[in-house]
Amino acid sequence: MALSHCFSGNCLTDFLRIGRTNRLECSCLGDRFPFVIDSHLDSHLIFTPIFLEGIALATRVILVRHGISTYNVLGKVQGHCDESTLTDEGREGARRVGLALQGIRFNAAYSSPLKRAKSTAEIILSTVDHAPVLQFTDDLKEINLSDWEGMAFDEVKQQFPDAHRLWRDRPHELQMQRSTPDGLQPFYPVPALYDQARQLWQTVLSAHEGETILLVAHSGINRALICTAVGLEATDYPAFGQMNCAINVLNFSGKLGQPVQLESVNLTAHLDKPLPTQRAGQTGPRLLLVRHGETDWNREKRFQGQIDVPLNEQGRRQSEKAAAFLEHVTIDRAVSSPMLRPKETAEIILQSRSHIPLELDERLCEISHGLWEGKLEEEIQDVYADELAAWKDAPETVQMPAGENLQQVWERAIAAWDSIVATAPTDRPTTTLVVAHDAINKAILCYLINRGASHFWTFKQGNCAVTVIDYPKGAGSTPVMQALNITTHLDSGVLDRTAAGAL
Repeated sequence: MALSHCFSGNCLTDFLRIGRTNRLECSCLGDRFPFVIDSHLDSHLIFTPIFLEGIALATRVILVRHGISTYNVLGKVQGHCDESTLTDEGREGARRVGLALQGIRFNAAYSSPLKRAKSTAEIILSTVDHAPVLQFTDDLKEINLSDWEGMAFDEVKQQFPDAHRLWRDRPHELQMQRSTPDGLQPFYPVPALYDQARQLWQTVLSAHEGETILLVAHSGINRALICTAVGLEATDYPAFGQMNCAINVLNFSGKLGQPVQLESVNLTAHLDKPLPTQRAGQTGPRLLLVRHGETDWNREKRFQGQIDVPLNEQGRRQSEKAAAFLEHVTIDRAVSSPMLRPKETAEIILQSRSHIPLELDERLCEISHGLWEGKLEEEIQDVYADELAAWKDAPETVQMPAGENLQQVWERAIAAWDSIVATAPTDRPTTTLVVAHDAINKAILCYLINRGASHFWTFKQGNCAVTVIDYPKGAGSTPVMQALNITTHLDSGVLDRTAAGAL
């Protein structure tokens, strides 16, 4: 049994590791939660709780893209080609990743064997504490673009115009040829990459259950890994952004196909880039989706729903930090739920932008929990045990007593979102701030990847977290989740340590 302190907020409560059960008890986080051991400092164990809305998580994965390479700078197709190496900027980016990951204890580390990823992984592990031995696997290699590798993208566009358009618009349909023992054979690079990603997950998750692992790879395979983790197919290949040296955090409850939580995607603040940059030539709108700051009921793990609970002092500090984080980001429009906690969050973020009116949309109000509102989880457990269990396991099946079901939340949240996107200017790039609630944000994020309410728990939304969504070609184009659940501005490091309270 080991003793440490909770650092998930301002609480100084001690908590315990009890045998091999990996449970903790802490008043600021609720009754009991799973946790993982992150690191040992001065003979004190440091524990980090990880959550999937009541489901114990087994494995944490930190997924990193390699640093800027010579081919990145030259605008060349890399793929399996191993002539590209890290630039000075790429090496510095890798060092910063290592600094950002200090304090996280890795049980294992894997890398693509290609030079640009291998060097990135080696630099990261030379910086973190208690680094494991680096292992290499071809399952982390970049997408095989055999017909184009080594060519500049401009050359590809000129020499293969039809294939280039297919790659841009429907990459899963692109066909190329690759060498086999029987000679050149046609194949589809993106579906093949997804098969590769599934194989990687099957191998790694089986070998490292209950551990924290580091994976260092490439843009294409990282996107395939994120997509396959949450059950997306090759048709969803463009769904997530991946910048050089970006950090992603995924929490698995078990093997591939079991519940998984995307804690964060495409974090870049450690590179002095608060938000991922938009692609060159992008003309569509960017939306910043923010969850409100902390309330006392978040901290108590009390169901809020549509009871109008205001921010607490911690929530106001979080909102001020979000305002500072977005200080140099141009915001053209702002929309919020009219409830106190998101409205005040939005007002604090906009306090230096008095020229931007705050629009209020009732469709963005939090889910109505009905008779659960104002109650702690254990109080609900006493009366609605079956419904509470279903809420954690199959939320799409639950009708809140005297409240809403997720389909009702979906309909109004998506109607509000689509209206905001549709009314964005089309003559220039714009950025719209949208401040809402946990359930509303989760519904919108599921919608953006064409998934329904059964995927409700897939996305983490911490208090005052920022999520970035781009519509590259305008309101009718396929949205790209450029970053998910950024909480680095809350001085919590890479991991989301905001209150894990009820909605």
